[in-house]
Amino acid sequence: MTSLPASTAKKLGLVIDLDICVGCQACATSCKEWNTQGVSAPLSDDKPRSAEPMGTWLNRIHGYEVKEQGQSESRIVHFPRSCLHCETPACVTVCPTGASYKRAEDGIVLVNPETCIGCKLCSWACPYGAREYDYPTGVMKKCTLCVDRIYNENFEPEDRLPACVKACPTGARSFGDLGDPSSDVSQLVAARGGYDLLPDMGYKPTNKYLPPRARRDQQTFAEALPKSDGSALEKLFAWADKLMTSAKASARANETDLSDRLEG
Repeated sequence: MTSLPASTAKKLGLVIDLDICVGCQACATSCKEWNTQGVSAPLSDDKPRSAEPMGTWLNRIHGYEVKEQGQSESRIVHFPRSCLHCETPACVTVCPTGASYKRAEDGIVLVNPETCIGCKLCSWACPYGAREYDYPTGVMKKCTLCVDRIYNENFEPEDRLPACVKACPTGARSFGDLGDPSSDVSQLVAARGGYDLLPDMGYKPTNKYLPPRARRDQQTFAEALPKSDGSALEKLFAWADKLMTSAKASARANETDLSDRLEG
């Protein structure tokens, strides 16, 4: 079985803000695009446009409907899921060939495709469902934190980020050293109460999640609207709005009349 490093002072990982993730899938598609040509290549797709597509994805986004205490309406929370690069990953210790391993220099968990025999023990051991079996190649695939990007000196420093982090349009994903308490990601976790996924399992995930913020009272928005002052400028805008609304209604009526004539 594969042994774990005694310690990893550097712990590279992701911090995902569930409050601002909009579930746009940009991180998933960017991950798929990059890793189809990188160290995890190829990421297979079988019948992608059929009713039952099959393929390998290293990052998936789930949506959950949740209802906060004291709120009458529910909300959708988008939950991205990929390898958490645990400190004590069960997927590594069950590997019979040493194909799954954890790097001592930065804590990243990887799979060596040359020695992976596709036994799937790692996928059964992972409680997070973060491993994907690639059927055409017969080996296990997983998030690599884009090791071929973050250490690539041919890239500008601002581009040495995982593809998912670089692509996120809302800034919901952050990358850095979570083993350094003074790093930006560590301070973000401390400030927002970042937490581990399934902490009772004892695998100590490096990746952290930031909880959604509590919703503000909807009445505060209505109270914040400016009150009518009856000024000449306000009357002008009201007149223009009424005129435009009337013009739109007239145009729709003409379209309906024309449609009826053509059908007749």
